[in-house]
Amino acid sequence: MTTYFTYPPVALQNELRSIAEAIVHPGKGILAADESIGTMGKRLEKIGLQNTEENRRKYRQLLFTTDKSVAQHISAVILFHETLYQKADDGTPFTQLLRERGIIPGIKVDTGVVPLFGSEDECTTQGLDDLGKRCAQYKKDGCQFAKWRCVLKIGKNTPSYQAIMENANVLARYAATCQANGLVPIVEPEVLIDGDHCIDRCQKVSETVLAAVYKALNDHHVYLEGTLLKPNMVTQGQAHKTPSSSEEIARATVTALSRTVPAAVPGITFLSGGQSEEEATVNLNAINRFNAKKPWALSFSYGRALQASVLSAWGGKDANVKTAQMEFMKRAKANGEATLGKYATGSAAGHAGKEGLFVKDHKY
Repeated sequence: MTTYFTYPPVALQNELRSIAEAIVHPGKGILAADESIGTMGKRLEKIGLQNTEENRRKYRQLLFTTDKSVAQHISAVILFHETLYQKADDGTPFTQLLRERGIIPGIKVDTGVVPLFGSEDECTTQGLDDLGKRCAQYKKDGCQFAKWRCVLKIGKNTPSYQAIMENANVLARYAATCQANGLVPIVEPEVLIDGDHCIDRCQKVSETVLAAVYKALNDHHVYLEGTLLKPNMVTQGQAHKTPSSSEEIARATVTALSRTVPAAVPGITFLSGGQSEEEATVNLNAINRFNAKKPWALSFSYGRALQASVLSAWGGKDANVKTAQMEFMKRAKANGEATLGKYATGSAAGHAGKEGLFVKDHKY
């Protein structure tokens, strides 16, 4: 087996590394606003709105016109293809609004999960065929990073070796393609919270999945300093009878990461995975307070856990925009504090309260 290969040119290495490091700047994290048209429709339906392009645009405008001080806590936003090319009421492109706030635009580039033939209800993620062409265009259009989500399910016989290897290699091919086109890849191997498994089982599965992902990234010569990881926190299954404490989640999560994620990776931006807004913040805070070696920045890339209260407060009414934006600022600040281990539990009660955000077999 040959061991000859080349890393990206030094100039590209520096560019990728600087983008990745900026995204996980201390006290900041990512707003995942990359919901597909179908998923966004479900969110709008809950507040009595039709799933039209205009309603989707108005909601994203609400987020992106929040006071510029939100950039103290939000470093980057993941966009959906439609959203990338939308504009505010005054004609300002959304990407310009973000840049004016010092927020880095990124893009979701996978095209969704599909069944993995011969498996036990497992899946892989599609979208590799024209990925290079799309990445090149997204870079020209102002994006600096990308995201690709793969999904693993915990069951009696899952995740299978087939599913782990398939998704690890898909993530590696995606990451290499992104870097070739100047985009920082966020690598997202999500172990779903669905099921009744204990936290110990989730930790073991997460370690196995992450080890396979980083082996694949190495095999594909991905420059780790120019990447970010977006994993699940290690928790018990949603249907498990005994909930884990935030301290137990922190211990299991940091242990799993320390065994599998190279120190060269600049940062880990956790997904919320169906936790309530408060749970996602409290657990992130506990992870950052946990006393152990943590060579990476430990931050957030939240969708539902940053937006549930925003949507509830907005309710589709223009008169509620400012109130909804205040909810967004509140949650952004809370999670920014959590990245520093300085969040006080219960200090940022949201409009959505302790509403559970779990969605079975969640798809974007």
